[in-house]
Amino acid sequence: QVQLVESGGGLVQAGGSLKLSCATTGFIFANYVMSWYRQAPGKERELVAIIDTAGRPANYADSVKGRFTISRDNAKNTLYLQMNSLRPEDTATYYCVPSFGYRGQGTQVTVSS
Repeated sequence: QVQLVESGGGLVQAGGSLKLSCATTGFIFANYVMSWYRQAPGKERELVAIIDTAGRPANYADSVKGRFTISRDNAKNTLYLQMNSLRPEDTATYYCVPSFGYRGQGTQVTVSS
């Protein structure tokens, strides 16, 4: 069955960096557009970044442009999100989502000011 296992989250000070990973199994990873979403308590889910099947980033949220980079390794069935210059408003649970809509358990990112 489909499994999405996000990792790499944690507590970091403002201005710091984290790299999230999403290991996938149960579907042909290379065939699907992949996205990172995030959701903070009391807020709506927000699309962070999308990447196409060939590894070309297709879109970033305005709030993360220039700071976050989405990438993928189709040989490893893994999606990544490099997050630099983190801000307290980036605090959220981050999820990787394939284009067919499945969702994993997420990884928590907390940025302290």
